[in-house]
Amino acid sequence: MNPHQRVLIVDRSEESREVLQTALSRRGMDTYATGAAGQGIRFAQEHRPDLVVIDLDVDDTTAEAFSGPLGNSHGELPASVVLLGGVRRNLERFPGGEFVPKLYHYGPLIRRIEELLEDRRRAVAVCHSRERSRSPI
Repeated sequence: MNPHQRVLIVDRSEESREVLQTALSRRGMDTYATGAAGQGIRFAQEHRPDLVVIDLDVDDTTAEAFSGPLGNSHGELPASVVLLGGVRRNLERFPGGEFVPKLYHYGPLIRRIEELLEDRRRAVAVCHSRERSRSPI
């Protein structure tokens, strides 16, 4: 696992934020957490996370509000997204997204987060190797 991978957790449950933040930090990830969608969007813009966990119960527009800040900019891959909720949402705006229904267990959720981050790390490595092969020496 890359120690510089950044995960943003947006969940109004303080307990959920703490459990996820602690578990992911122990795995060497930089974590940011908030219970408010607006603060989460600011964190996303400032810290450019590799993955965002969004509890859809924060508010009804949370997922859609994040599609801009998490989009592909500056030649980077967009962040992966894990949406937590009681009702499945359309992941069209988040091609690297994953829906996890509530009630979930933390162990499988954390493993899935690790898998998504590893997939993203590989994709970034492929993109960087393509860029290097195209640039003149």
